[in-house]
Amino acid sequence: MHSIGKIQRSFQVTIPSKLRKELNLKVGDIVLIEGHEDGILLKPQSLIDKGQTWFWSKEWQEEEKKIDEDFEKGDTLVSNSVDEFLKDLHEV
Repeated sequence: MHSIGKIQRSFQVTIPSKLRKELNLKVGDIVLIEGHEDGILLKPQSLIDKGQTWFWSKEWQEEEKKIDEDFEKGDTLVSNSVDEFLKDLHEV
C-alpha cells in the first residue's frame, strides 16, 4: 500500500481514497501519529470509555483468553442457580 500525497496548508495531508477504503477509515476516526527515523506512521485507534479501560488492559485480556480456552476445552463448571453456584464454589 503506497501512495503519494502533498502537505497542504496547516500541514494537512489527505489520505488517498484507495487507502481509506482498504483501511476502512472514516471522517472523525482517531489516529496515533508516530515519528520514525524513515518517516511518519499513522495508526488507527479506537477510544475506550475511561471506566472500561481495566477490561482492555493486557493483563485482563490475557486472563480472558485463558478463560475462553478453558471454556472451549469444557474445563468449566456451569451452575444453574445462585445456590448451586455457592455450593460449587465451596467445593472447588
